[in-house]
Amino acid sequence: MFLVCLFLPAGQAARAEPSDINAAARGVVRILIVERDGKEVYPVSHGTGFAITPERIVTNAHVVEEARNNADLAIGIVPSDGGKAVYGRLLAVSQRNDLALVATTSSLNLPPLTLSGNPDNDSGPVTAVGYPMNVDRAQGLDMNDIFKAQPPVKSTGFLSGDRPTRDFDTLLHTAPIARGNSGGPLLDNCGRVVGVNSFGAESGGADAEFFFAVSNRELLPFLRANNITPQVNGLPCRSFDDLDQAEQERARQEQMNARLAQEDEAAALSRRRSDLQRRMQYELIQERDDGMALATFLLVIAFGAGGFGLISYQRNNHRPAYIAGGIAIVALAGSAIAWAGRPNFDELDDRVERAMHAEADAEAPGQTLTPATEGAQKLSCTIDLSRSRVTGSVDDHVDFTWTADGCVNSRTQYGFANGNWSRVLVPNTEANVSVASYRPNSREYRVDRYLLGHQAMDKARSARAEYKAPECGSDETAITDFGNQQNTVLSMLPSNPNERLVYTCTASAK
Repeated sequence: MFLVCLFLPAGQAARAEPSDINAAARGVVRILIVERDGKEVYPVSHGTGFAITPERIVTNAHVVEEARNNADLAIGIVPSDGGKAVYGRLLAVSQRNDLALVATTSSLNLPPLTLSGNPDNDSGPVTAVGYPMNVDRAQGLDMNDIFKAQPPVKSTGFLSGDRPTRDFDTLLHTAPIARGNSGGPLLDNCGRVVGVNSFGAESGGADAEFFFAVSNRELLPFLRANNITPQVNGLPCRSFDDLDQAEQERARQEQMNARLAQEDEAAALSRRRSDLQRRMQYELIQERDDGMALATFLLVIAFGAGGFGLISYQRNNHRPAYIAGGIAIVALAGSAIAWAGRPNFDELDDRVERAMHAEADAEAPGQTLTPATEGAQKLSCTIDLSRSRVTGSVDDHVDFTWTADGCVNSRTQYGFANGNWSRVLVPNTEANVSVASYRPNSREYRVDRYLLGHQAMDKARSARAEYKAPECGSDETAITDFGNQQNTVLSMLPSNPNERLVYTCTASAK
């Protein structure tokens, strides 16, 4: 084999996300080369491989070379996360770049690893995962023990750049590997494959050790040539610490924007109130002046008519005198009413308030229902990469129909608990739990995916089997009970998911 057995400690690497590395490690297998003698099976050598699909495994060509050229040897596959060892069938070998593809002859349903599509391989922390032979010996494992499921060894280091070697593209790194690591994945901090560990560089004992992995530039064409379409993710690897800090900063910015908007709204309202008050004050003064002028005019008429009536009466012209007297009385009464009816300055504040309310009502003559109270609504949701942590391949767009009672696409009922709508999905075949949630008021759709091991998935499936999801259109009590029942599964999940997808939704035309 190409691997050099020297094993010197490397410099301390930056901490990866443990849950992502552990999730990827569950798709790593031990590759055994075994000799069959009747019913007895004897191990000859071993290496490492990893699932690229549930039943297809990538390893090094030199790991399976002996079995390829010797009919008495076979390939054995030992999963790391439970399950029995099975035989493998060699599908393809590329000796030029030390790659091989093996198929399982019995179903293992392994969790496939995602390949990193990020071309920046000059630096950054990495983790090597595999089955170094010297660790087996140090633990006292005999030949029978290696047929049993064992967790792979993880070692950390740093990328040291691209380096074409042996006529193919490789990555130079410092994550320690040894004989037996051949064919194992080299992972970034999000658990994505950046290369396939292949061989190491001998040192004179005092020099730092470096190791080589076949880069994804070689792996991707090899897989496509063999009709394998792997999961590829080219997004930057973000930790949940980074994501949480960004989310906190976003929340602070939103609060600041809301506060500034409130201040601007208050300032605009204050300006509008001042303008209205000034205008209303002018109108009030004008009305008082008009009332005073009318009262004065009527008073003049009253005095004039009274004088004319008095003169007519003295001349024994009684009829004109009575008419003039009536006019004088009416004018005098009108003058008194006009004077008393002048608006008071105390009315100014009331007039301003009534005008403000009238303008507010005019600006919102007929408000539409909010998304939370609408009936069925078609939504088109687009992923917000700035708020998401994507470790696998995902859909950029998700479309669904939402109803006010938490029904999706007329067939999937969400539960309501603690003020949130959510649906916990625990599949029977895949090794992950997904929590989908929707917030009608903000139109935010989110999916958290937890990649769990064999035992954790069994517990989650058992807990999920204890309750039944209600049908769409169920009453409020059933929906609330369902939301609370889902908490049983949620309590079993890690504090952080492996993947968080945040979508921003808009209403689409019906």
